[in-house]
Amino acid sequence: MTEAVETRARASAASSGLAALAASAHRRGELRLVLLAAVVGILSGAVAMAISSGAKWMHSILFGAGTDGMLSRLPSLSQPYMYLIPAVGGLAIGLLAWIVRKLRPGGIRDPIEANALHGGRMSLLDSAILSVQVMLCNGFGASVGMEAGYSQAGSGIGSAIASRLGLSRGQCRVLVGSGAAAGIAAAFHAPLTGAFYGFELIIGVYAIPSVAPVMTAALLAVLTVRTLGAEPFPIIVPPIPDLTLADYPPFILLGLIGAGVAIAIMRLVTLVEKGFQLSGVPAPLRPMIGGLGVGALALYSPQIMSSGEGALHIQVGTGVTVSVLLVFLLKICASSLSLGSGFRGGLFLAALFLGSLMGKLFAGAAALAGVPVDPVVSAVVGMAALAVGIVGGPFTMTFLTLETTGDLAISGLVLTAAIACSLTVRETFGYSFSTWRLHLRGESIRGAHDVGWLRDLTVGRLMEPVRATFSADGTQAAFRAAFPLGQIRHVTLLDGEGHYAGLVRVARVYSAGQDGPIGAFAQHRNAVLHPDMNVTEAAGVFRNADAEMLAVVDPQTGRTLGQLHEVEALRRYAHEVEAARRDLSGGD
Repeated sequence: MTEAVETRARASAASSGLAALAASAHRRGELRLVLLAAVVGILSGAVAMAISSGAKWMHSILFGAGTDGMLSRLPSLSQPYMYLIPAVGGLAIGLLAWIVRKLRPGGIRDPIEANALHGGRMSLLDSAILSVQVMLCNGFGASVGMEAGYSQAGSGIGSAIASRLGLSRGQCRVLVGSGAAAGIAAAFHAPLTGAFYGFELIIGVYAIPSVAPVMTAALLAVLTVRTLGAEPFPIIVPPIPDLTLADYPPFILLGLIGAGVAIAIMRLVTLVEKGFQLSGVPAPLRPMIGGLGVGALALYSPQIMSSGEGALHIQVGTGVTVSVLLVFLLKICASSLSLGSGFRGGLFLAALFLGSLMGKLFAGAAALAGVPVDPVVSAVVGMAALAVGIVGGPFTMTFLTLETTGDLAISGLVLTAAIACSLTVRETFGYSFSTWRLHLRGESIRGAHDVGWLRDLTVGRLMEPVRATFSADGTQAAFRAAFPLGQIRHVTLLDGEGHYAGLVRVARVYSAGQDGPIGAFAQHRNAVLHPDMNVTEAAGVFRNADAEMLAVVDPQTGRTLGQLHEVEALRRYAHEVEAARRDLSGGD
């Protein structure tokens, strides 16, 4: 008995030692991920500053925007030819995009698509190409935001490092999110904004294992751009008196209005894009036409050009006039023309500017109705609300407001309006601008949640070879001679041309007793699996057919490729779900 006790003790000690080693390895893995995220943050911050500086340099050279390069802050363009620069730039962008499509026909993955469908795998070269395109489009005055370039560059860096080091799917997704977070944090000098951009929009979920890497990347990106000499550009908000419950309903209404405006803008961009496609104008020439439209709209005010970052600070601090409404409408048209014609960029910064205008208009309308609403506060709340409707991420926009204004009191109003807008858009439309564009390409994803593993788990990967076949024209006697009872459970029937003709349970043939054609025992002639089905689609076929095994058939030729048992499909599905859970929770 003493020996047995000692044996159990040694086994327990060995098990404890292995568990300790596993825990130590897991901690080292987490530390390594944080260190890699730090590298990603520094590189992404430097690249984001380079992209921003490049666009501002173009604004200064092409439009005389001064040393700060804020094109949309100009009261007017000093020379008539400057109104044609977006068109000339559009021609260059169109030709560049045509060349890129010829050389890289597969298209460029954005970080949301990469994390949702491809385990975070992105091409660094493609990301660099897109980031340069965004910088050029913005530099030529097109009404597009730069955030697409910042997040694409950072995500590409994170994915490249993860791929180079052979990191797991979950770790790659975290580094992609860290890179995007770093790019946005560097652009706004707002680490919390960048971090929650990574959580809400790129990784798709806030999980404890991703907090340290994403926050590290965002913080170091901000420190990097400040070390390199970039200065923050805060939004000044007047002191806000103590808020009561009565102060919240107007801003809930503003959030609901923002949802409607956001949906209208996203649909308008799509409508303009389809209009260009139906027009017959060659794709390389479309940005030139869009640029002509932007230049014409800029005759009223250059505030509609570029991302609107400079104009945002002007509008937040000024009163409500008819000009606000005109700039609001013209900016919507300019952004729709730019994106719909083929300029590369995003709507994040444009949405912030449009939201500030929307908030001011709301304050003016409220004043006419006898409801006092501070126009500056309304502009800041509207800025965040509309951005949530178009981009997503209510906490991202709340932290952006907090970090750019430094006012905690307004954050409650922002979060209230943001939630109202986000909920309304999700319930009535269901997409952000990024996922809406993916939807138009035929993808069904609604966010960056990892569903790629499910799509990769196809019947073609799960199936096993067919174990036994028999002619559908054969007899029961020949069948019994070929397959003794107990040797095999199912046999696949094939017709004279080798096509699938059903499944036969061997035990059922033996229980029948009499002789006759074996085809009378065929089951599941029409209930078949195809190799490109994913496991959930296969489970539905199993359920409807009430079958424990089905044949895998080529849909074009009708020939049998293999077979799959329901229990095996469910086992592999459960295994992959558990693996995804471990990636999410950081468990072993």
